[in-house]
Amino acid sequence: MAESSLNASLLIAMPQLQDPNFLRTVMMIVHHDDQGTFGLVLNRPVEMSADELCAGLDMHWGGEPETPLHWGGPVQPQTGWMLYAHTDVLADTDEMEEESTDLGHGVFFAGSLNVLRRVAEDPPGDVRLFLGYAGWGPGQLESEMAEGVWLTAPSSREAIFEVDSDSLWDYSVRSLGIDPSTLILTPGVH
Repeated sequence: MAESSLNASLLIAMPQLQDPNFLRTVMMIVHHDDQGTFGLVLNRPVEMSADELCAGLDMHWGGEPETPLHWGGPVQPQTGWMLYAHTDVLADTDEMEEESTDLGHGVFFAGSLNVLRRVAEDPPGDVRLFLGYAGWGPGQLESEMAEGVWLTAPSSREAIFEVDSDSLWDYSVRSLGIDPSTLILTPGVH
């Protein structure tokens, strides 16, 4: 099966998408194929820190105690996921390689407790932890895109890790050369 052009791209909610779960969200598409789509909302921090999460899992968070968790989406909110930047410290273990997916740009995705333990010991500067995810069944995302409720954009480390949550939607739309105030509420592919 050919790799989808949506894999490792950003999905940007159009203004007409009024579902409160996805209003003005920017999503990292981790996996997309003819069986469905898995993504993580990048710009929805929650009222819990990485330190609190790790303490609840009987592990130590070695990074900034107030590192926020993010709401990854409405599906299985009790599950945890992470995006992290490649570092030499994290690359030297087999479980990191076996249990992580390289999304390009030095960004990796994982969802295992083994990887979380390793990341938590000495977190890289670029890490995002998520609870839950967004998922679409076969053809569902393509249908929503045909209705014009999503824009797609190339992903970048900057968008994933450096742009603050409140600014990410505007930043992502502008990265396409579009002024957000000019977006028109119409159906169709954008």
